[in-house]
Amino acid sequence: MTKSYFFRCVLLLGALVSSCVFRKAASPQEQALANKVNPFIGTGGHGHTYPGAVMPFGMVQLSPDNGTQGWDWCSGYHYSDSLIAGFSHTHLSGTGIGDLCDISVMPYYAGAVEKKARQKFSHQQETATPGLYTVTLENKIKVALTATERVGFHQYTFPKDSVKAISLDLGFAINWDKPTETKITLVNDTLVTGYRKSTGWANQQWVYFAAVFSEPVQKQVLKRNGQSVAGKEVAAEKALAAFYFAPGEKPLLLKVSISSASVDGALQNLKVEIPAWDFQRVATSGKAKWEGELQKIQASFVHPAMDTVFYSALYHSFVAPSLFSDVKGQYKGHRDTVRTANFNRYTVFSLWDTFRAAHPLYTITQPNRMPDFLNSLMRSYQELGLLPVWELSGNETNTMTGYHAVPVLADALLKGYLPEKAEEMYQAMVASASQNIRGTDFYRTYGYIPADKDGFSVTKTLEYAFDDWCIAQVAKKLGKQTDYQKYRQRALSYQPLFDAKTLFMRGKNADGHWKEPFDPFYSEHGDKGTYIEGTAWQHSWFVPHDVQGLINLFGSEQRFVQHLDSTFNVTSQMTGENVSPDISGLIGQYAHGNEPSHHIAYLYNYAGQPWKTQARVRQIMDQLYRNHPDGLSGNEDCGQMSAWYVFSALGFYPVNPSDGNYVLGSPLVTQARIQVEKNKVFEISAENNSAQNIYVQQVFLDGKPLTRSYITHAELMQGGTLKFVMGPQPNKTWGTSPQAYPPSMSEKK
Repeated sequence: MTKSYFFRCVLLLGALVSSCVFRKAASPQEQALANKVNPFIGTGGHGHTYPGAVMPFGMVQLSPDNGTQGWDWCSGYHYSDSLIAGFSHTHLSGTGIGDLCDISVMPYYAGAVEKKARQKFSHQQETATPGLYTVTLENKIKVALTATERVGFHQYTFPKDSVKAISLDLGFAINWDKPTETKITLVNDTLVTGYRKSTGWANQQWVYFAAVFSEPVQKQVLKRNGQSVAGKEVAAEKALAAFYFAPGEKPLLLKVSISSASVDGALQNLKVEIPAWDFQRVATSGKAKWEGELQKIQASFVHPAMDTVFYSALYHSFVAPSLFSDVKGQYKGHRDTVRTANFNRYTVFSLWDTFRAAHPLYTITQPNRMPDFLNSLMRSYQELGLLPVWELSGNETNTMTGYHAVPVLADALLKGYLPEKAEEMYQAMVASASQNIRGTDFYRTYGYIPADKDGFSVTKTLEYAFDDWCIAQVAKKLGKQTDYQKYRQRALSYQPLFDAKTLFMRGKNADGHWKEPFDPFYSEHGDKGTYIEGTAWQHSWFVPHDVQGLINLFGSEQRFVQHLDSTFNVTSQMTGENVSPDISGLIGQYAHGNEPSHHIAYLYNYAGQPWKTQARVRQIMDQLYRNHPDGLSGNEDCGQMSAWYVFSALGFYPVNPSDGNYVLGSPLVTQARIQVEKNKVFEISAENNSAQNIYVQQVFLDGKPLTRSYITHAELMQGGTLKFVMGPQPNKTWGTSPQAYPPSMSEKK
């Protein structure tokens, strides 16, 4: 305990120092929750976040780009850089593949605009708060960026008497993206329209735009693929324009609206969302919107430095999915058609990541947006015949494994969302489970995916088994007993891959023999690997729907717990020539920087040793989340990394993200209030909570002793109180009886 206590104190001191470095001391009137957010968290290391202006789940993400640099610049920006190439209007938050960065704008002095050199800046001259980003470039041009849902608002302040110039670059791209067709039209001396079509991770991306200047253009230079052309319009693979303005002290303002459907859609967005030229009013309104979202969870912590980490995590959880339809309801659909929705269509569904905790968080905090999220997933099914795997800008990227729109839909249905569409949603789930791509045909034929037939065979089998369990639950709810039994049986498909000798899930060939040789530390970053972005140590635990069934395979709770202990205690070294960079945030072979590990620390509750969950969860929160650009241990992945922290800091986590249960851990909060409905609040308190008192002694739900180590979604949503009593030593009697374990599919043997 002494060594553990020492390291916790060091970590808390580090958090305090980081807080001083990255945030000024706030006065009492500045204690609003939005002021506690640090958008720079995750912009360093492998976090892949961006610091720019975005509204909650907004279409526009107006943020700086450093230029084409490499993997850690997936969002367009990395904190290690000191140059800015432009400010573009679309960005991905924390993904492991880059794309977007569309419609790039950059202020220059007149003599420099056509050279288009990247401009130096320092972080001392840079700020970011929810909905507002500012930087003063080394050349003394001051930049301020804010946004509404569909419009980016720029403010550029030039030194007195300098001739102002703006570059509009539709050829700008990061490594994964390539423009295919672009167009710029100077409609009049203040209005510019056009489009950028590109291919990359999203195979066919369309961004139409309308840009309005606050001052008339005095001169323009248009370029087609680097060569100047006459006139007021240019179309090319890479169109670029330079616009010149008269000198003057007034800031140059620019409003840029985007639409994936049409220029007219972009123009309508402008008229509706920013009809005037009041930059400060838009920024203030944006901050107020963020304040409203953040106020949904009001919390205090065992140390004040933790509030910035928590509210930055909540902020990042609410960045994606991104609004995709314009104010006319139009958007680019699959198969490259313009479609219209009578709901807000969203995109950027990183489902392999976000089904685990981000979407369950939305069922609590985003009741008004949830129907639109679900309808957006269903719209993909209606257009393609399958639910999306990783949907981006009206494209199916088919990135990662599983058919994880299924648990998102199932979880929402089982919690009462869109009951009128239950049958249609069920048929969409069945369609994904019945497809003949991505190894599903092998899965159905053999009862698992043979390692000699398809790549990532273990990961795919385990994830399909979980998804099928979700389908079974919906079938049961709808009274489809035959289907329920069918998918319930398929949910046991993890069992043939368990090797009782090694205690790992292993690749098995079509003839029933194990794939050899076997090394649980081996990682292959490619489709020839048995596990995607991981090792056997991480992926073997993915049976969230049937943890008791997994324990039965181990033969005893003792062996199960010993192997869990080993996961955290063995070496972090891995073998293989092509180890995935996503395997990060390591504690032993537990890899918090990638999603397959996210539920593992909570599995001790299922074996009667919840105090080990409490210790590990505190360790992860203390060590792997910081108020620092390098404050995330891996890719943010569109909110999942942050949603894990939000849940865990509150004291619980959805191990099975579709069963409506939250497994209890060790809260960081001392008090918290979750607004679950308009007039209902769920209050959490943690008596005696501190950096030393990490162990749960007692739990009370609505004033009554709670002996089980989980609560239900229904209990949370009806409002009430959850009280933890904390202490410095484990209570090895609380939550230890089988009746206290979280539910599983199988019975205890």
